[in-house]
Amino acid sequence: MSDLQLAAEELTEARTSGKPCPPLRGRLLPEGDVAAAYEVQQHQVRQWLAAGQRRVGAKIGLTSRAVQENLGVYEPDFGVLTDVMAVPDGVEVPIDRLLQPRVEAEIAFVLGADLPDERVTTVDVIRAVDHLLPAIEIVDSRVAGWDISIVDTVADNASSGLFVLGTAPRRLAEVDLRLCGMVLEQAGEPVSVGAGAACLGNPLHAVAWLATTMARAGEPLRAGEVVLSGALGPMVAVTPGAAYEARISGLGSVRTCFSLDPVSARSEPVLRAPQSGTKGGSS
Repeated sequence: MSDLQLAAEELTEARTSGKPCPPLRGRLLPEGDVAAAYEVQQHQVRQWLAAGQRRVGAKIGLTSRAVQENLGVYEPDFGVLTDVMAVPDGVEVPIDRLLQPRVEAEIAFVLGADLPDERVTTVDVIRAVDHLLPAIEIVDSRVAGWDISIVDTVADNASSGLFVLGTAPRRLAEVDLRLCGMVLEQAGEPVSVGAGAACLGNPLHAVAWLATTMARAGEPLRAGEVVLSGALGPMVAVTPGAAYEARISGLGSVRTCFSLDPVSARSEPVLRAPQSGTKGGSS
């Protein structure tokens, strides 16, 4: 078995066992070898699809210039979203479904047309977008202690976990993507704030980058798919039992909450709607 296959197996074992693995860089993957890391990611995605999961979109990571500089990279990364990663708005997530979860607020683009060209422009993206939704990405790392480099996070499907979408779509023309403000709250208190400009200057730029990159890789974005365009503010470590609500100006809000204790086995636990009057419950 090659080192790339071993890396994929370690990440898979971490997902199923709930025990993070050591960093992959310098051990199974060469330092800075992003191409090898994407091979590891693709190996896992092929396994998921073969097992019956369905690709529903993609997520963009490392859209903050500060985070890029910290990792020594000069462009974003991406991961694949599948149907089992989708969580309904406001529904409780079993805390044992994740290893080291964090949350961040994003703008989700839902495509109404394919983006197959290998040089996608902003205008191409504008024409292809059907609607926008507020989103919370529940990021997670299978690498112990979030001790990650660009190689580790790319191999780990860009540290993807789950994602939650709002349910009131907005047209692109209704939202100022660069200036729209965001606040992410826990128990009514702000824990992260930001704006569209924090995402590569404008989330449209991030989506154009992703569409170009995926088309060149032979896996173009398709109509109906969701693109999580990148964080609008700092990500926040999840507290078990807590509820989070993201509000984005022009887009409305989206909520998620987490169980206080493990509720089931790690393999595909059932999501439970929060009970009214309890922590994380509906109002």
